[in-house]
Amino acid sequence: MLPSKRAFILLTIDLITAVSSWSSFYYFRKIRIEKVVFNVDETFFWGVVLIPLAWLVLYSLQGTYADVKRLYRIKIFNLTFLATTIGATAIFFVFLLDDSINNYQLYYRSIIALFFIHFAVTFVPRIIFTSIQVKRIHKGQDGFKTLLLGGSDKAVGIYREIENLPKGIGANFVGFVNLNGIDKLLENELVYLGHVDNLETIIREYEVEEVIIALESTEHLRLGSLIARLSGTGIKIKVLPDMYDILSGSVKMNNIFGALLLEVNADRMPVWQKSVKRFMDLLLSLIAMVLLIPFYIGLAIAVKCSSKGPVFFLQERIGLKSKPFRIIKFRTMYTDAEAAGPRLSSSHDPRITSVGRFMRKARLDEFPQFWNVVKGDMSLVGPRPERQFYIDQIVAREPQFLQLTTIRPGITSWGQVKYGYAENVDQMLQRMKFDLLYLKNMSLALDIKIMLYTILIVFKAKGK
Repeated sequence: MLPSKRAFILLTIDLITAVSSWSSFYYFRKIRIEKVVFNVDETFFWGVVLIPLAWLVLYSLQGTYADVKRLYRIKIFNLTFLATTIGATAIFFVFLLDDSINNYQLYYRSIIALFFIHFAVTFVPRIIFTSIQVKRIHKGQDGFKTLLLGGSDKAVGIYREIENLPKGIGANFVGFVNLNGIDKLLENELVYLGHVDNLETIIREYEVEEVIIALESTEHLRLGSLIARLSGTGIKIKVLPDMYDILSGSVKMNNIFGALLLEVNADRMPVWQKSVKRFMDLLLSLIAMVLLIPFYIGLAIAVKCSSKGPVFFLQERIGLKSKPFRIIKFRTMYTDAEAAGPRLSSSHDPRITSVGRFMRKARLDEFPQFWNVVKGDMSLVGPRPERQFYIDQIVAREPQFLQLTTIRPGITSWGQVKYGYAENVDQMLQRMKFDLLYLKNMSLALDIKIMLYTILIVFKAKGK
């Protein structure tokens, strides 16, 4: 079953149960709590239309529909309980608290009834749907396309252990990739797909969803390099339990479907915060684009008067999941500044115009990128996007850089605030440390802090 189809089925179930729970509560409240005649009036109609939609928005903010295939019974219970608590409380204070009543105990009876009716009506269909899905995975009828990295005795051992489990863990092996060109002990049991040098191509070709890395626990550097390469693919990465001491603080126990492996956890920001972050990106960018119209006009005139050439500068950068996009900036250099090939700017770069030099210090050249944020290419806060030409050089020295492609790049970043523009690859590596630190500690609070620092830089014009 396709992921989008699963999400649609669960969303449809939730819509039906949300309508049913509100209708049942409304009827119960009128008949048993208020003891009046139940009528299908305008209030009932609008409640049936609007409140279920509000429930779906709340479920989406929780991330319920983000990866439906990986839902399990305890998780669906937790999601339903938390959403019901938040939603019932919000409905009570927004719609029920101002009702005229004779006894305040009726308020308590109303919110308790709303909670239990909604939870019961919602949870039962959800648990049935999830149980059917989990059962199919345990039986091997459904699962995740899994690639095994390694061909040594350790790889053979983990493969046989997984295959011999009484209940499957959802690993549908598509084959294995060897790491040294020698160990191919799995050839009698799994399809050999190639060498690790072609890993990204193999993942795309076989639509791999999970990767299990079977390495010796002493191979620290190689393990880190592999995880860095896989981080930008969006797939689940699992390592053997005896590697926990290597990745302490960056892995979590994964008990879904009885898994015996450790899952590398790249998601530092909760799903609801990701949703709020994207909402903030859109809202603040649209507001900024409107409020900054006079500045756009003034800066456009200044750029046009500073030298011949277009007002805006478009350049291909690498964004989320290593996908290229066209970044837009106010032009700060003379035209044909890179006629001889890619080249980073420096503090006294003669290619930068006099207006461009001030714009760079105040970050004014970045203002048009609010459009990139609205389009979804970028975020307000995130690691600065680089060109593929420089990414190749950085990755050759530090593969961890690829982890930065797991999130949207930003107009501003912790690295940009703390370090500023990089003049060479060495400085790019230094700035990368701040961006990796941001990646490991992502939160809305940190985003707001970085934005406030950026605003100070704009007003003081003290950027590097």
